[in-house]
Amino acid sequence: MEKLASVYQTQLDNIKATIQNSDLLTAYLDTEESEDYKALAEHFEPQIQELYIKVADHHPLQLEALEEQLLDNGFEGLYIPKVLGYAVLRGHVNDNTKYSRPQDHFKKILQAIVASSNFEMISQRTGQSIQIGFALSSDIWITNFLNSIENKKVKYFLQSQKLEKYRNAGKRKAGLYNYRRQFQSLNYQSTSFPSEPSELVILAPSVKDFLIFRSHKNYDNSSLKNYLKEFITNDKFRDMNEFLELLMIIGFYMKMDDELSALFTKAFNSVRNSNPGFEQVFFKNLREIQEGAFPPGIEEDKKFSALVDKSIDGEVSDYFTLTDTIHGKGYINEEAIDAVRVYYDSHEGRSIQNECVRASIFNYFSGFLNNLEPEAYHDYFEMNKVFTQYMGIFSNQKFNQDLKDLSLKYVKKLIKRFTDKRGKDYQDIKKWVRTTFLDLSFMKEKELVELFKTRRKKKVAV
Repeated sequence: MEKLASVYQTQLDNIKATIQNSDLLTAYLDTEESEDYKALAEHFEPQIQELYIKVADHHPLQLEALEEQLLDNGFEGLYIPKVLGYAVLRGHVNDNTKYSRPQDHFKKILQAIVASSNFEMISQRTGQSIQIGFALSSDIWITNFLNSIENKKVKYFLQSQKLEKYRNAGKRKAGLYNYRRQFQSLNYQSTSFPSEPSELVILAPSVKDFLIFRSHKNYDNSSLKNYLKEFITNDKFRDMNEFLELLMIIGFYMKMDDELSALFTKAFNSVRNSNPGFEQVFFKNLREIQEGAFPPGIEEDKKFSALVDKSIDGEVSDYFTLTDTIHGKGYINEEAIDAVRVYYDSHEGRSIQNECVRASIFNYFSGFLNNLEPEAYHDYFEMNKVFTQYMGIFSNQKFNQDLKDLSLKYVKKLIKRFTDKRGKDYQDIKKWVRTTFLDLSFMKEKELVELFKTRRKKKVAV
C-alpha cells in the first residue's frame, strides 16, 4: 500500500472539515433521522467520489490508504458502503469461489463500521456487501470476527448476513457475478507489488488481475513505472513460475518506454536461459492468457514479439517468428497460411505450441466476426474460405466446434436483422448458410430447417 499523496490528503482534510462544519450534519445530529443522514450523504459523497476517481485513475496504489482515511469518524461513515464493496471485490477468489487469502482490508472496514456511532445508518446500505464478503470468506474467519463483536444487536445483524444459500458453490459463484456487475463501470482496482519470493506467491493473483484491468482502460499508468521496474529487475524472482506469468502479462499488456522495454528483454532472457523447463511453462501460461477475459490480439502479439530476443534459438523464438509472419502479411494471406501449416505440421497435433497457434487464429476470427456489422455479411461469406483452410490445417474438433458456435452467433444476428423472408438479403443468407453449414458439418439438415423456421406467436386468450 502506497502512502496517500499530500495533495490528495489536503483535499480529503478539506472535505472532512466541511462535513463537520455543515448545517446538514447539525440537522442530522439534532434529529438522528435517516432522511437527514441521506441528505448529508447526497451532498458530500459526490465530492468524495470525485477525489476517489482522481486517485484511482492516476495513483491506484494509493486507494487503500485513501479508504483507510475515510474510516475516520470525521467523515461520519459517508462513502463507506462503497468502500466496503470495493474491498469485497478486490480480493482474489479461487476455483471454489472463496478468497485465496484472508482479506484484512475488508476486516478493517467492517470493524470501523461496527464501531461507528452511525452504524444504524451505514448498515442499511451495506447488507449485500457483507453477505458476499462473508460468502467468500472462510467459516473460521467469520467466527473469529463475530467473536470480537461485543454489542449483541450488532452481532445479531452481522450473523444474519451469513446466508445459508451461499454454502452452495454454484449459488456463491452466481451471487458474486451478479454483485460484481453493479460495480463494472467503476475503477477500484489496487494491489501491492511484492519484493520477496514469499510475497510473490501470495500476491501474484492480485497483481495479475490489477495489471490486466489497468491495461484495458485508458488510465494513466505512469505512477506504476518504478514498481514495474523494481519488479522486473528483482533477481530473487528469476526461478519462480509466478514471476514468468506476471512478466508475460506485463509484456503483452502494459505500455513500456525504451528503458523498461530493455529491462524487460534482459529479465526475460535471464529466465529463458536459467530455467530448463522454461518453454513448457511459457506456453502453458500463454494458453491460460489466451483463454482469459482479454486474450492477446494482433497488437498484443506484435508488442510481445518485439520484446523477444529471436537470436536465442528455441520454441519461443519460433512461435513469435510465426506470429510476425501472420501479422506482417495478414492471417488471410496465402503465405501466412502456409507458414502456419509448416509450423503446425512440425509439432505434434496436441502439443501446447499448436494449442496456442489454434487459439491465436481463433481469437483473430472472433475479433473479426464480433465486430462485423450484419450489412457486411458478404465479407463473412468470403472469410469462410479462410475458415475452411485453417480447419483443414488443424483437423481439431474443438477448433471446429468453437468456429461453429462463433459463426452461428453471427448468423442469428443476421436473421434478427433481415426479417423480410422474401427479401434478397434473407434469401441469400438462408441459401448460403444451409449449403455451407451442411458442407462443414456445422449443422444437420433438420437443424438448419429449424434455424430458419418462422416462430409463430402464441395467441393471447381473451
